[in-house]
Amino acid sequence: MLLRLRIALPDRPGTLGRVTRALGSAGADITQVTVLDRGDGRALDDFTVYWPDAAPREHLMEALTSVDGVEIEGVWATREAPGTYPELEILKFLTTAGDRALATLIDSMPVLFSADWAAAGTEKIPRVTVYSSWRAPAEVPFPDETPARPTAFTLPSGLHLIAAPLPPLALSLVLARAEGPAFHRNEVHRLTRILEIFLMLPAIERGADRAFRKATSQTVRVHTGVENPIQ
Repeated sequence: MLLRLRIALPDRPGTLGRVTRALGSAGADITQVTVLDRGDGRALDDFTVYWPDAAPREHLMEALTSVDGVEIEGVWATREAPGTYPELEILKFLTTAGDRALATLIDSMPVLFSADWAAAGTEKIPRVTVYSSWRAPAEVPFPDETPARPTAFTLPSGLHLIAAPLPPLALSLVLARAEGPAFHRNEVHRLTRILEIFLMLPAIERGADRAFRKATSQTVRVHTGVENPIQ
């Protein structure tokens, strides 16, 4: 399986080498290292590793904690293949997705950000979920107020979220990670850039409107039993 590890470590010569040796001795195959932060003598790195499916993650944690000064912020599964540029592929698909562009975006978000699910809903209360990825809960925890710009936060339950406005569509997007650390500001910035490009694409508003009408129609049928109430 592919795992993502977020590790804080001393920013001094030799420390990264000790971390990579510890991972290798535990049986992890390192495929990618991304530096998220560096300053005040510390660095924050994301490691992507191949890890045997049957091997307990505790072995990985024990190997890392044996390195002096290392702190593990999170270990979680990822589907983002290392060495690729998935956002470029997704943006290419979005340009030809037409009315399916919003659904394509939502379905791709968990893969792009090593998250669990994503959803889009109306900004106004009562919220209507327009589209959600397959692992999203039935009741999506949209924030009471949509932030003016993509914002990361963590719910009391421990669920990590990014909430983002989609102004031209009067929708808000939520991206969720149940396992692993909170979303880093680099991830928030990356999502911001993707959404900026997405909202410039043609047919976005038409596709979102159709998705909204379909979601509203289904909601009304559930509550009233009336078929096809919205034409």
